[in-house]
Amino acid sequence: MNIDEHEHVIEVTDLRRVYGGGFEAVRGIGFSVTRGEVFALLGTNGAGKTSTVELLEGLAPPSGGRVRVLGHDPFLERAAVRPRTGVMLQEGGFPSDLTVSETARMWAGCTTGARPEAEALGLVGLGGKSQVRVKQLSGGERRRLDLALALLGEPEVLFLDEPTTGLDAEGRRDTWELVRTLRDAGTTVLLTTHYLEEAEGLADRLAILHEGRIATSGTPAEVTAGRPSRISFELPAGYFLGDLPPLAELGVCGHELDGRVVRLRTRELQRTATRVLAWAERAGVELHRLEVRSASLEEAFLGIAREQEVRA
Repeated sequence: MNIDEHEHVIEVTDLRRVYGGGFEAVRGIGFSVTRGEVFALLGTNGAGKTSTVELLEGLAPPSGGRVRVLGHDPFLERAAVRPRTGVMLQEGGFPSDLTVSETARMWAGCTTGARPEAEALGLVGLGGKSQVRVKQLSGGERRRLDLALALLGEPEVLFLDEPTTGLDAEGRRDTWELVRTLRDAGTTVLLTTHYLEEAEGLADRLAILHEGRIATSGTPAEVTAGRPSRISFELPAGYFLGDLPPLAELGVCGHELDGRVVRLRTRELQRTATRVLAWAERAGVELHRLEVRSASLEEAFLGIAREQEVRA
């Protein structure tokens, strides 16, 4: 079956996964991903991210619902799907005594239409480590090797499970740039990550899972829309929260006091920031530790977690 650029490369409908003992890790979720799109699955530990990705990769059959990758059932039609996908697991299990080059060569022998291993290693910045044994690599370098092997088959669909765990800041940025390059070339990427900045910067769309269900989904902007921005500062010496203008006049929709640090939540960031600074100017005080932050994916993520806890 051919999939053109306007059709869904990944389709998930009412997906469920139940483990032995009756634990339901995935509870009827649905989403779709188009060609050349980066889609992120987010959630706390135990939310169902890895359980979902394993079903998409064809590692197990769903307990209920429907999965299609490139138009095929990834479990029942594995031979039609696997050569066209790349998979980067949370942790690889490579023979530690093989060199990086030997590991890539071994993996290429099991990969249909593999690109030269030197090319794959070069994509992730491991070209200079080709003769180093796997056991001598740092944790971040092993993650790069995991990614190189996932790219050997020039996949149409790439599954990345926590791809930048263990990488330093430079390695993380390099990986982000590589993912963007792959996306621009038409590769569909589905990733899970604990780094909300990573999801916000990379994902075209995302879904936040909580206890096996999708709590919210959409573009990063759609998910953060309506979430409050935040202003925080340390109260000047001799001042108390009650010395500020009435919070309603500041446009504040919620606040917290942590010692001397005030955190104000607002949906009218410019209005609130302007009035807080005008008050400080009139009072002749300086606001130390001042931070002004627009609504972020982190705020949305934490807000969803709090809301779900309250409902529970």
